[in-house]
Amino acid sequence: MTQVHTHALEGGGAEEVSTAASNPVLAEVMRGGMVESWHRASLAVVDAAGHVVLSAGNIEAPVYGRSAIKPLQALPLIESGAAEAFDLSDAEVALACASHSGEARHVDTVAAWLKRMGCSADDLECGAHLPYNEAAMIALLRSGAEPSTLHNNCSGKHTGFLAVARHTGVATKDYIKLEHPVQQRILGVLESMTGLDLSRAARGLDGCGIPVIAIPLGNTALAMARLADPRDQPEVRQAACTRIVRAMAAEPFMVAGSDRYCTRAMKVLNGRAVIKTGAEGVYCGAVPGEGLGFAIKVDDGAGRAAEAVVSRLLERLGLINEAEVKLLAQPLRNRAGTVTGEVRPARSSPF
Repeated sequence: MTQVHTHALEGGGAEEVSTAASNPVLAEVMRGGMVESWHRASLAVVDAAGHVVLSAGNIEAPVYGRSAIKPLQALPLIESGAAEAFDLSDAEVALACASHSGEARHVDTVAAWLKRMGCSADDLECGAHLPYNEAAMIALLRSGAEPSTLHNNCSGKHTGFLAVARHTGVATKDYIKLEHPVQQRILGVLESMTGLDLSRAARGLDGCGIPVIAIPLGNTALAMARLADPRDQPEVRQAACTRIVRAMAAEPFMVAGSDRYCTRAMKVLNGRAVIKTGAEGVYCGAVPGEGLGFAIKVDDGAGRAAEAVVSRLLERLGLINEAEVKLLAQPLRNRAGTVTGEVRPARSSPF
């Protein structure tokens, strides 16, 4: 099997994405029996030793993991002792890994967690936006209230960062900056889990303000494999990985929300795997029973395409069956609710 390289790709220029056209078409959009559009993507499935079990496209190109790597960013919450100190439930740990929809349970759980730490929504540096869930958004607007940082889909992750800061005795202000001790802890986790020196990797800012670091897709999959099978990690890391995976599997609603693919798929998977979406067509997952991790990047950033590829991959790995693939599929509908088409794995997909 191919081995994932453990060196970082440098820079961030056009030369690093010039191979995108060679990535295979992994998803297609059907309408009226015709392929209306298609999506190229790359994919890596890796084991904890770094062996590439399955791949498609260029898996050495660096990508921003965005929210798909939140389970990795949550590891310091457990490793630092903050989760134990603040008596976090599985629901709260899952929220630290979440891109939630801003539904009442999400918002109320974050608010209660902050209060227990002596913090408030004002301490969150993620910014505010309307809930992603349509019903929750309508309810908020009808109430006349303004959206707050609690409604931000990343508020659980940011509350986890505040918990680490509180427990370790460092300043809570500016916890989103790369030089802050909390972000430095996260950087250390990413380096050890991906097997890379990321000091010269391309960097940017995520939508919620925290640093994003470019990591080759194959190494992102390796990090997820080590989350699934942390036996070669220090004991504190092993315990943290186990806790993260357990919480996500136990509380799939908290990871996303009503009718979200992450939540629906993890309910079907029932602990066989945990998955996480990210912006710009990124998806990651960990398969504890097989000791595998995977990472997907859709070239044009389409999340709907990434979901179709994830379903195909889960079926290929024997984690779901054909009936469950159909259950997870969401047809395209017009405003009247009429089915107009579907997003499906490409018939020409190499896996």
